[in-house]
Amino acid sequence: MSRKQRLSADDWLNAGLKALAASGPQALKAEPLARALDTTKGSFYWHFEDVPRYRQDLLNFWRDASAKIPSRPSEKSEAVAQLQKIMKDGFGDDPATEAAMRSWATSDPDAAATIAELDSARLDHLGELLRQLGVTNRDLALSLYSAKVGMSVLDKGTRNDDALASLVDMVLALR
Repeated sequence: MSRKQRLSADDWLNAGLKALAASGPQALKAEPLARALDTTKGSFYWHFEDVPRYRQDLLNFWRDASAKIPSRPSEKSEAVAQLQKIMKDGFGDDPATEAAMRSWATSDPDAAATIAELDSARLDHLGELLRQLGVTNRDLALSLYSAKVGMSVLDKGTRNDDALASLVDMVLALR
């Protein structure tokens, strides 16, 4: 009989992100996660004090993975390319997981605080890119970001690159 490899806390957190994206926050419980990982609840409690602590660790894990803001480009052409890439691909996040996090944030204050922190960092970055390109109206950064976030909700996680690219082109035409 082969011995199973010991699960890490990251294994549990990654399983939680998958469960959240598939079934919402009600799936973030020790027993269903243990079943999904083909292990026991004991393994869960080896890594996490309790389910509320696990949920907080999950929020931190996701925030840290999603908060990778690109470095500030040194040239305007790089800033344009970075802005276009962000509007096409986001900040490297999984659209289904981000949508699930945003949904969770409507009913959980800790999730809402995590989303607000991440949104603030992303908006600051977009605003800085636009300033570097000569577009100083901060509302345009908010408009671009809102369109990106909203598009993923409207399209149920699929991408509508043409619409977002058109919006970027319109904003860049203002400089």
